[in-house]
Amino acid sequence: MSLKDKLDAVLVRATDAGDVPGVIAMVTNADGTIYQGAFGKRAGDLDSPMTTDTVAWIASMTKALTATAALQLLEQGKVDLESPASKWLPALGELQVLEGFDANGKAITRAPVRPITLRHLLTHTSGIGYEFLSTDVQKYQQSEGIPSAISCERASLNLALLFDPGTRFEYGMGLDWVGQLVEAVSGQTLGAYFAEHLFGPMDMQDTRFVMSPAMRARKAKIHQRMEGQLIPLDLEMPSPPPIEMGGSGLYSTAGDYLKFLRMILNRGAADKGRVLKAETVDLASRNHMGELEVLPLLTANPMLTNDLRLPPDNQHQWGLLNMINTKPMPTGRKAGSLMWAGLSNCYYWIDPTTQIAGVFLTQILPFADVKAMPLFFEFEYTVYQNL
Repeated sequence: MSLKDKLDAVLVRATDAGDVPGVIAMVTNADGTIYQGAFGKRAGDLDSPMTTDTVAWIASMTKALTATAALQLLEQGKVDLESPASKWLPALGELQVLEGFDANGKAITRAPVRPITLRHLLTHTSGIGYEFLSTDVQKYQQSEGIPSAISCERASLNLALLFDPGTRFEYGMGLDWVGQLVEAVSGQTLGAYFAEHLFGPMDMQDTRFVMSPAMRARKAKIHQRMEGQLIPLDLEMPSPPPIEMGGSGLYSTAGDYLKFLRMILNRGAADKGRVLKAETVDLASRNHMGELEVLPLLTANPMLTNDLRLPPDNQHQWGLLNMINTKPMPTGRKAGSLMWAGLSNCYYWIDPTTQIAGVFLTQILPFADVKAMPLFFEFEYTVYQNL
């Protein structure tokens, strides 16, 4: 059997069994796409089939693109990794560290011992958290009347820090702040900046914060897994959003995102121009959190995410774009590879050693789904077994 036949069989088995409503998966090497497949349906309550150009909410897969924009500004000398990021975005200097809550539930805060830097924001070591991963963030939102991140309101970013910057890892809204920083430094909205400086050179025509009518016609629905059943939802990000969220706001296709992964494999070179310098990609692909390590993501909202536990014998670190595994993974992914995911059970990996990368899209909540995540790993394993 060919690579295509074996990968098709993995995905067809899952959609036929009803494990996922639909799935799109693709693999690339540095030269071009070596596999693409789409199976199942865009929604459990519709007859429309999943296709390779189906549009999905890619959620936190947005982050790597926002980080890429920041790295372009770094190359131009317009920002740096070590200065207080409030130099370009004064509002960051106003964030306080959460010490606790008084008897009335009011937040007790203090000034941080050091300022937040762009490196802190890019590596999730700034102290900024997420409401679905922290009950303290939820209490702070309630205490201060701060809206949910899903609102895409500017005020949703005004969270207290959970610790002093640079002292530990906490996955959170740092990249939404980076998006605001890119806007402040470039003078463009994030979407306009992406369109000119990222999507143009990479020929990503189906990636936007606000879907075009043609994209909307191909959009898959998000499904909620409840008591073993997959319930289709009419859930979308606000359109147009009050602000374009650099951490979670994009809609895209597997084919578009694969072009971004291929650009990283090619150390910054894309089909229609260079996106980053080769040395910038090399810099971004190294550990930037020092002795710290990525910690498990433990849910504070089981409707949105399950616990995500990392292999205890394989330390994970964060570069300037993605998470890095320090040892080989059981799937075959080599040490030093990059990967991350989106809340809607979208996943990707980039393996510079083997020179392959892959993207896997479903539209299911909660994250780290009991069926979708193992299917992603089976897909990746099958790729490595049959290269």
